[in-house]
Amino acid sequence: MIRNPKDLQRYTASERANHWVVGISFILLALSGLAFFHPAFFPLAQLFGGGVWARILHPFLGVLMAISFLAIFFRFKALNVMTPADKEWLNRVGEMVDGNDHNMPEQGKYNGGQKMMFWALAVCMLLLAVSGIVLWRAYFSFPVELVRFGAVIHAAAAAVMIALIMVHIYAAIWVKGTIRAMWYGTVTRAWAKQHHRAWYRQVTGK
Repeated sequence: MIRNPKDLQRYTASERANHWVVGISFILLALSGLAFFHPAFFPLAQLFGGGVWARILHPFLGVLMAISFLAIFFRFKALNVMTPADKEWLNRVGEMVDGNDHNMPEQGKYNGGQKMMFWALAVCMLLLAVSGIVLWRAYFSFPVELVRFGAVIHAAAAAVMIALIMVHIYAAIWVKGTIRAMWYGTVTRAWAKQHHRAWYRQVTGK
């Protein structure tokens, strides 16, 4: 597909690859995790070769996602520091939901909602990683009381993260022109000017 040479680069190839590794591993973890969570979902284990293989692969996929997310965290944490403009954006998010974002406060590369999503996902990932280690009985041995508590934390954090990712996907589809940023790494100048005007000014010098 031919891209417009005037388009702006939003993500590099390595950043996009990092994102997709996290995304794909998350989907696999969600499917295998649901298989363990309730008998109604257990048929999902067949996607991994059965219950035994699903249980073996799940924690290793978790390690892959945690390491990949850690890379994303250090790549983008500086860009996700909340600013007064972000707080104002959040206070007026109703206008955005109504589809009237033309008068919203100017935003940098990420808006207030995206930044909140970033930090919420980071907290969930930390909880999942720590509780996952507690539950990994093949390699670690913790008191049964701690394991039970870890199971509750793991399930709760996973449920919140699944909900957050669903919102993330919906928002990417809802804001037309966003998904192409993760496919091709570029966005149109009109998209950047409308949704992230401060970032647009920064990268174009206008």
